[in-house]
Amino acid sequence: MDIFDQLRAFVATAQSGSFTGAAAQLGMSNRLTSKYVAELEQRLGVRLFQRTTRKVGLTPAGSDLLSRAPALLDDLDELLADISDSSKGLSGVLRISAPITFGEVYIAGMLARFSELHPGITIDLRLSDAFSDLAAEGIDLAFRIGRFDIASLKVRRLGTFQSLPVASPAYVARAGLPETPNDLSEHSCIVDTNRRNPRRWVFDHNDAQVVAQVEGRFHVNSASAAVDLARRGLGIAYVPSFALRGALDCGELVRLFESHTGERGDVAAVYLEGRTLPRKVRALIDFAVVDFGNAGA
Repeated sequence: MDIFDQLRAFVATAQSGSFTGAAAQLGMSNRLTSKYVAELEQRLGVRLFQRTTRKVGLTPAGSDLLSRAPALLDDLDELLADISDSSKGLSGVLRISAPITFGEVYIAGMLARFSELHPGITIDLRLSDAFSDLAAEGIDLAFRIGRFDIASLKVRRLGTFQSLPVASPAYVARAGLPETPNDLSEHSCIVDTNRRNPRRWVFDHNDAQVVAQVEGRFHVNSASAAVDLARRGLGIAYVPSFALRGALDCGELVRLFESHTGERGDVAAVYLEGRTLPRKVRALIDFAVVDFGNAGA
C-alpha cells in the first residue's frame, strides 16, 4: 500500500477530526479512509488516534506525526508539480489563520484576490484572536499583527499599522474634546483587552513618549467591537487603523490628538522554521507583500 496515501488519510483525519470529514476532503469512502489509517498504524507499530463513536483524537505519537507529515506531503506535491510538464498552476489546500478583525477586514479580501489568479487552490481560513499552534493544527501560514518573537517561526514582514484614538461627534459634543492624551483620565474609554497593555495607551509627540492610563465601562476583546461602541457614542476607542473601515471618512468617528502619533505594530506572515516552504505558500506570501503595500493598510 502506498505510504503517501496512508499519510494523506492520516493528515486529513487529524485535521478534520473524523473519518467522515477526511473522506469528504479526500473524495473517498469512510471505510477506505479508516483502512488507510489502520494500515499506517500497523506499519508504524503505534496507535495514532484514540477513537470514540463520534470523533477521533490524536495520541502523542499522532501529534508528533502531524507536526511533520503535512510538510512531507507538501514537499512531495511540489516535487511532482515541478517535474510534471502538465502542471500549469498551483493546486491543493492552503490552511491559513489570522486575527478575527484583521482577517475580516483585510485577509479575506486578499485571499479572494489571490484565488482569482490560482483557481486550483482551496482556501481554509481560520479566524481567531488566539495564536494558532501551526504544527499541531496543520496551518500553512499565519498572518499576525503587533509583536511576535516565537523562535520556532519564520517571519515575513508585510508592513505596519498605527493605532488611532477616535470618538463619535455625539460623544465629543456631550463630554467635550480632550486636547491631549493626559485628558483621557477624565473621559470614558473603551478598553480593548486584546492589546498587550489594554489600559496603557502610548503616543509619540515631538520625539517624546506620552503615556495615558485609561479607564472605562466597556472592556471588549475585539477592535471591531470597540469601534462599534465608539460609533454609538459610548466612549473613546484606541484601535488599529484597519479596524475603522472608513468610519473617519464618512464622519461617524473623528480622530483625536492629530499632533500625536499612535502606537505602531507590525503586520507579518509567519510559518514554521526548518521546513521547505511549498510553492503555493511562497506564492501567497509574495502576493500578500505586494497586495498589502497596494492597500496602504
